[in-house]
Order: sequence, then C-alpha cells, then structure tokens
Amino acid sequence: MYNQSYHTKDLGSSSFLITGGAGFIGSNIVEYLMQHGAGKVRVLDNFSTGSMDNIEPYLSRPEFSLIEGDIRDLDTCRRAMEGIDYVLHQAALGSVPRSINDPITSNEVNVTGFLNILVAARDSGVKRMVYAASSSTYGDHPGLPKVEDKIGNPLSPYAVTKYVNELYAQVFSRTYDFHTIGLRYFNVFGPRQNPRGPYAAVIPLFMQSALKHEAPYINGDGTTSRDFTFVENAVQANIKALFAEDINKHEVVNIAVGDVTTLNELWKYITELAGIDLPAQYREERKGDVRHSLANVAKAQQLIGYKPAVTIQKGLQTTFEWYRTHSKVIS
Repeated sequence: MYNQSYHTKDLGSSSFLITGGAGFIGSNIVEYLMQHGAGKVRVLDNFSTGSMDNIEPYLSRPEFSLIEGDIRDLDTCRRAMEGIDYVLHQAALGSVPRSINDPITSNEVNVTGFLNILVAARDSGVKRMVYAASSSTYGDHPGLPKVEDKIGNPLSPYAVTKYVNELYAQVFSRTYDFHTIGLRYFNVFGPRQNPRGPYAAVIPLFMQSALKHEAPYINGDGTTSRDFTFVENAVQANIKALFAEDINKHEVVNIAVGDVTTLNELWKYITELAGIDLPAQYREERKGDVRHSLANVAKAQQLIGYKPAVTIQKGLQTTFEWYRTHSKVIS
C-alpha cells in the first residue's frame, strides 16, 4: 500500500522499534518500513489487541524481529530498546468505553507502560521517539477546529491517560533533555482495524454491517461529527516526525485531515460503496463521547512537514475493498 515515500533519509542504516507493532496503526508503520528497506525493524507486542496475522508476512525476513512482551514490564522495554535508533510507540489500550469499564487496566498500560517506554528509550540513547497521543485530550473544550494549546477537561479515563502521557513527555524533555513528539490522532481508520469485540471503532463496525447487509447502530442522532483520518496519513506523520529537524523540546501536533464528517454522512458513504440502501438504527449516546471533533493541522505542517495525503472518501474506498477481500475479518 505504501508506494509513496514520506522520507528522504536512507532507512537501510537505521533500526526501528514499533511498540504495538502487531496492532492496527503499528502494523501499518511496520509495512511502510519493510517496504522502504529499513535496516532493522523490531516489534514489541503482547497481542492483547494486536494480531499475528498483521505481521505474518515479515516473520521470516532477516531484518525483522518480534519480542512478545508487555510494556508494563520495564525489563522487557529495556531489552526491546537494545540496538535501536528510533522508537515509534503505538502500544496502548484504546477505547473510551473500555476505559470507563476498566480504568485500572487502561491506566496500567497507557500510563505505567508509557513511562516504562520513556525511561527505557531515554536510557538507551535512541535518536528520536514518536508516540501516539490522542484527540481525546481536548476533552470538553468547545473550540473548533482544535488547536494544540487549547484543551479542556478530560471526559473519560482513557483521555486522562493520554494527557498524562503528554505531561510525562514534557517533563522528560525539561528534566532529562530527552525530546519526544506526540501525535494527537483523530479517529484513525483503515485496513487491519478490527471490527470484532465490544470496543470496536465505528468505521470497521459500519463496514462489517454493510458487507453483511445489516443495519448498524448509531449512538445519538447521527449528527455527531469526527475528523476521520485514513491510516496512511498517520503513517506519514510518524515517519516525518522521526526525521524532523530542529526539535529541541517536547512537541505535540494534531494528525488529521482537517475535514468533518457526521456519522449519518459516514454511513451514507459506506452504503454507496456497498451498493445498498439500508437505514441505520439509532440509540442513546455513549458516556464520555465528544460531540464534535475537527483538527487544525497547521502546526504539524509547519513542524514536521505533514500534509494529509488521503481524503476520507478515498480512504473509505481503500478500506472497504480491504474488508471485502478479507472476509474472515468480518465474519
């Protein structure tokens, strides 16, 4: 999928660690690095939400290695950092509802695990660490579009954990001179996103419903809106952030498209791709959900050269074709 190059540096002389590399976004980063000749690609994953299928094509490649382990264990994190130049930290327990149902585990993985990765990366002397932040950090701040320096109160335990990540990263920058870049993802979607389980995201659920000719559920009246971001845009941001120059402090940037789509519009797009006419079912809104979300990506453009390459319509088409040809994923 990643024929377009988002880097100018020769990747063949560098080594990369992707935590959560068997997951949705992580495995897409792995695919990019493998396709573009990275010297060494190492994945750390405990497979709690990731899948071996996502990295199976690379298991026999000499430049690829897998550590099956948990970021909640500091020794495992230190071992994973050995000989690594660049860290892309994607491992986390996502989902607002999951964090509401089990805030302790979300905190252990997203906060303690993040701190372990920070400490291990700092101590091993990596050249750059980029980590997955979240648009949930904006909380109840009403302003649109979202700009990085204006946040509100968090609306879920998940949002708290992702904000704490940013606070720790900022402190490590000031205290230890270890500078990282956080990417505030806005509703990333694309191939390999799992539609199964109680905490699946809306686009894979809608895709699954369309392919099964079943009406999906929409939480609320369908006017809730999001800045849906195709995964290739997130991959681009990670690669460009790794090699961005003149970064001398902790930075956080929005990663999105800068366009808004309601849930009603989203379902309409997907039914058109599927060639069906099927109205959705509506139910009450979920606790902890933000009503509207839209990003200003100017800082990411200026700081790391990010430019969203794939619109939601193109991304949905690519994603729908992937689900259609991977029928076992939606069964």
